[in-house]
Amino acid sequence: MKYICSVCDYSYDPEVGDPDSGIESGTDFNSIPSDWLCPICGVTIENFEPEEEEY
Repeated sequence: MKYICSVCDYSYDPEVGDPDSGIESGTDFNSIPSDWLCPICGVTIENFEPEEEEY
């Protein structure tokens, strides 16, 4: 499941991860360290919500 930043709309995709921040591809959102920050706007992980699937 993808998660989206409520501040800047960055979408965390577990298939991609965040390699620039040391989060390997395949890392589930719930397995990300609590000190991880949004790579775009720098807010904490608490500002992310599950992304709604579009049909």
